[in-house]
Amino acid sequence: MNTLNSIVAFVFVLGVLVFVHELGHFLVARWLGVRVITFSIGFGPKLLKFRRNDIEYCISAFPLGGYVKMAGENPEEPLSGSPGEFLAHSRWDRLRILVAGPVMNIVLAVALMWVVLAQGAHVPAFLDAPVVVGAVSPKSPAEQGGITPGDRITKVGSQSVATWEDFYLAIGGRANRAVPITLLREGRDTVITVTPVGQTRMQVGDIGVLPIIRPSVSVIEPGSPAATAGIMVGDVVTAANGETITAINQLSATISKFPDVPMTLGIARSGVPIHVTVTPRRKGSTGVIGIRMDPEFNVVHPGIVGALVMSVERNYQFGGLIARTLGGLFTRETSPTQLMGPVAIAQMSGDFAALGWIAFVTFMASLSLNLGLLNLLPIPILDGGHIFIMAIESVARRDFSLKVKERMMMAGFVALMLLMVTVVFNDLARFSWFSRIIPGAH
Repeated sequence: MNTLNSIVAFVFVLGVLVFVHELGHFLVARWLGVRVITFSIGFGPKLLKFRRNDIEYCISAFPLGGYVKMAGENPEEPLSGSPGEFLAHSRWDRLRILVAGPVMNIVLAVALMWVVLAQGAHVPAFLDAPVVVGAVSPKSPAEQGGITPGDRITKVGSQSVATWEDFYLAIGGRANRAVPITLLREGRDTVITVTPVGQTRMQVGDIGVLPIIRPSVSVIEPGSPAATAGIMVGDVVTAANGETITAINQLSATISKFPDVPMTLGIARSGVPIHVTVTPRRKGSTGVIGIRMDPEFNVVHPGIVGALVMSVERNYQFGGLIARTLGGLFTRETSPTQLMGPVAIAQMSGDFAALGWIAFVTFMASLSLNLGLLNLLPIPILDGGHIFIMAIESVARRDFSLKVKERMMMAGFVALMLLMVTVVFNDLARFSWFSRIIPGAH
């Protein structure tokens, strides 16, 4: 059933993204007077089709893409010079038609994230905080490199990181690649080189540092020591018996040491610091006060306009991450194992669909942004490749011969095939059975 759900979610996601991409080409072509012959979702044999206004609309067998066939777009075909032919239009018109597909995917990413952010959200408070290390996982790359609690991370490689969100985005793309980490320690910069470990099947880089996560009271048991002491839901515990609290398990461990002994908790209530005396109830050999704790969070209600601004900012930030990841493939800062293909995307589609519509729509927004930006890469066959060739022709003030363009397209095809082989290998390597068949695949 999980496999079926993943397939259904994947087909839906891919269908929407491809439709929006091709719709961009279609609408701008029609607007500029180029005659459209076929609008297809998918490639290969046509499974469903109908004709309207002399345009064939169809769904084809292979869903990994789509196309809009326009009159006069193939220079090998005889051209009449009709204004309805693609090549009869100026380079500026052709550029607008080509760029419309990727732009529509980027616009969709902004729109989907806008919808998500407009709902409001509970955002972990530490994400916007400076990257001050609260704890270091045992035997982690951070511990082995000498990073200690209290260190403030200011750079990952050459990239400055002001918040934990910046840090996670920067370190996540560097799995299994040595990277210098710049720390601010006792007022001085210190550089330590660590190698992030790939976590989860997506190989997200992690060095084992944890933020300062202050406990927020989410549930209070009626009649418990916490209720008697006047502790309230939403209180954030900042200290226990004068000791600063930086993690939920630290507070639990401290409370457990004082069964039937009064202790003082420092609390932030709506931002106002107060002190509360509570006597943990004995439970076996430990003390409890009858609360459930979650990480401190901020409630975000940006409104319609604010959500749009946040969506643009977030997509700009993710776009920069995509660019750095792709650039890192050439500088060897990014591991090729992080590239995902259709199998991994199908799995993630099912996983995010199971988490609810907000997680699923957020995932769709991320994929749409990726699709839009990747299609702008200057690789022949992709939209960006055609744009790149036209840009060179504009500078040279002449059109390349058909033979030269065919060679460029073949080079682009080979590059895409190599990329496809890489991502499919990565997808399969995430399955344990594949690693057993091919040793070293991970």
